[in-house]
Amino acid sequence: MRRVLKWLVVVVVVAHGLLHLLGAAKGFGWAEVSQLTEPIGPVPGAGWLIAGALVVVAGLLLARAVRWWWIVGAGAVVASQAVILTSWDDARAGSLANLVLLVAVIHGYAAHGPVRFRAAYDHCVTTALSALPNGAVVTEADLARLPAPVAAYVRSSGAVGQPRVESVRATIRGRIRAGTDATWMTFTGEQVNTYGPEPCRLFIMDATPWGLPVDVLHTYVGAVATMRVKACSLLPMVDAVGPDLDRAETVTVFNDLCILAPAALIDARITWEPLDADHARGTFTNGPHTVTAVLAFNARHELIDFVSDDRLRASRDGRTFVAQRWSTPIRDYRVVESRRVATAGEGRWHAPSPEGAFTYLEFHLEQIAYNAGSGRRGKPGPFGPSAVLLRQPA
Repeated sequence: MRRVLKWLVVVVVVAHGLLHLLGAAKGFGWAEVSQLTEPIGPVPGAGWLIAGALVVVAGLLLARAVRWWWIVGAGAVVASQAVILTSWDDARAGSLANLVLLVAVIHGYAAHGPVRFRAAYDHCVTTALSALPNGAVVTEADLARLPAPVAAYVRSSGAVGQPRVESVRATIRGRIRAGTDATWMTFTGEQVNTYGPEPCRLFIMDATPWGLPVDVLHTYVGAVATMRVKACSLLPMVDAVGPDLDRAETVTVFNDLCILAPAALIDARITWEPLDADHARGTFTNGPHTVTAVLAFNARHELIDFVSDDRLRASRDGRTFVAQRWSTPIRDYRVVESRRVATAGEGRWHAPSPEGAFTYLEFHLEQIAYNAGSGRRGKPGPFGPSAVLLRQPA
């Protein structure tokens, strides 16, 4: 639906720009234009031509998803409305198309301008990646303190003989809902996790409920978490902070560590308790927060579930939290950069009756890169061949 709205705007804007050629044609005497009854000379005709070109270019840049298209769009709105005012009686209907373009420009500025979530995310990522230590290679000796099923999982992930994982960068897609009575909304997300002295998790997501864009930014830095949500990149919906969110996100950091970066388990501040051949309990501490989860493994030494009673479920406005069992069954292991990683899974809340246990999140890993340094201009480096590898069977 979000894509449909975008293309409707593109069609309206481009058609609107092409209609400006009528003013240019009359101004330069290229053709008789009966629709325009007011006189237009060569100079106003040039204005119509320039305005039309700007509007069409803005529409084409929007179609190609160029992030700075809104700059051209803003100039196009001003130029178009200026020439419309010179032939108001004939051309005033074009103001409606300019209103559509103006709304799109405002959204473009909010989504891609200097105040956007993406700018804050990129800044946090650059800072986090610049503080990473240099890791040594993982050896069998590093697995000695781990319970047997955890050690077997780290070993099967391909960690031994490879550099210790200091950072993970991933993109995911899927769908999410707030409860059993809520509508599913599709999303795409990007995240960066680092595993230095202070684990860091940065996650930005674009969701689409009811065809409208919703932007979400999670940060977890120095054991302090924030969660912000905006509708249409403009209207604040959630601005959550506080100890409850910090604790909830600490569980998420532990979960990401187990699923995305098993090699980093050897260095993490985790106390392990063996339960049986296929289960182990881990207690993860970061700063003032200590959380616990039970990890379940299959006969192929793959992690298949992560269950914690320390995750806090947020209300829909992000203002209150309630403790609730949380699990993330995962599957579909693939080889990425010589490491085995799960590429699909779910998030489940185990709520009391009458709601009961339900899946609120379905996700698929699109790309993942380990120890990705900084690229040009301080931005995270490229993923490399990961996107191709994720589509190949293990």
